[in-house]
Amino acid sequence: MPQITIFWFRRDLRLEDNAGLFAALKDSAPVLPLFIFDREILDELNDPQDARVEFIHHAISGMHGQLQEMGAPMEVRYGKPSEIWPELLAEYDVKAVYTNRDYEPYARNRDSALQALLEERCIAWRDFKDHVIFDGNEVVKDDGTPYVVFTPYSRMWKRVLHEKMISTPQGEISYHFRSFPTEEHFDSFYRGEILPMIGLDEMGFSPSEITFPDKEVPRDLIREYDETRNFPAQRGTSRLGIHFRFGTISIREKARRAQRLNDTFLTELIWRDFYSMILQHFPHVAEGPFREKYSFIPWRNNEEEFAAWKEGRTGYPIVDAGMRELNATGFMHNRVRMIVASFLTKHLLIDWRWGEAYFAEKLLDFELASNNGGWQWAAGSGTDAAPYFRVFNPYSQQKKFDKNFQYIKKWVPEYQSVSYPEPIVDHKMARQRCLDTYKAGLAQADAALVK
Repeated sequence: MPQITIFWFRRDLRLEDNAGLFAALKDSAPVLPLFIFDREILDELNDPQDARVEFIHHAISGMHGQLQEMGAPMEVRYGKPSEIWPELLAEYDVKAVYTNRDYEPYARNRDSALQALLEERCIAWRDFKDHVIFDGNEVVKDDGTPYVVFTPYSRMWKRVLHEKMISTPQGEISYHFRSFPTEEHFDSFYRGEILPMIGLDEMGFSPSEITFPDKEVPRDLIREYDETRNFPAQRGTSRLGIHFRFGTISIREKARRAQRLNDTFLTELIWRDFYSMILQHFPHVAEGPFREKYSFIPWRNNEEEFAAWKEGRTGYPIVDAGMRELNATGFMHNRVRMIVASFLTKHLLIDWRWGEAYFAEKLLDFELASNNGGWQWAAGSGTDAAPYFRVFNPYSQQKKFDKNFQYIKKWVPEYQSVSYPEPIVDHKMARQRCLDTYKAGLAQADAALVK
């Protein structure tokens, strides 16, 4: 068997415009594609019909078919990477392992362990940036420290992008915004016996009834995004989150399109980079508040109220509509995400980590960095956080963004009937309780942290 390079797919489930795959295919050894259905992750899932596993399986099956047409095998394994990699290295003569970076704590620890194993065997490890435009220290302050406020970060992001684009010689591939012509090098895939594709059922999963959003978004939707994105009854958002999460589309291609059509949409993509950067520089946010003093907030954490919030029976129709949409579809409108997160943390004084974990369980487009950043923003504990004294009024939010009750009537058909519950908490009382609780907790933090 010839010496090969392995390309390991993770959050980049496409053959086209794939940064790490492009680099691997330009190497001297034939490339064997690999995907591992990671039991360290899958064993933690509670739902055998978790639609995200189905989505990944569909994407991998598609690539497996594309490669099969070229006569190129794809290794698809199911198990723990720490056990599978020694098996692969025993089966193949591996020159190098290429992959695209994953910045989440589990992934970084997993990759560090693999790098150590490869180093022992004198096998090269090469990783690349693919699911963000900028990572690491590419967009930092003039003194080299990371930004922790979004607006100046976004200004610098655009400035750095402009500088990178004008400094890249014509005809060369920019590692930031242009597409990688991966398909020009498909003849560099390893050719051999076609390997079998594992079935969902072999991993203990089965298809869900959820419909996945399309990769293509109408041009007019992007062009009018700033005018329509806040109204949940309209199709005013792209719903591309799951595709960005698993890399079935290129962030570079979509960012170029946004730059041409709508700056507000581009800003949403910059938010993805921002939260990814925060997770890279401040990994403690995965477990606790970005700002330490917010660990002193005395959450009420009433389990019955948390159950009511999860099930969409709080008596606040815009909140209940959002939670029911999430439970039924794996999607929740961006504006409504802010409303339900504010309600949980401010009205009910339930720890934002409870809500973050529930979103992680339900959202098709869940990714740690953005989910964590959004929840900490709502709770006031994050970087660009809403101040603790800003408490969303669900009634005024509904009047502003769903004034004709179209969204509410779709998801809460019993609204205004006798079967719809009374509000779980009075807004005015809850707001004052929130202000008093936060004020006391932060005062305690200030006293404790000074000592």
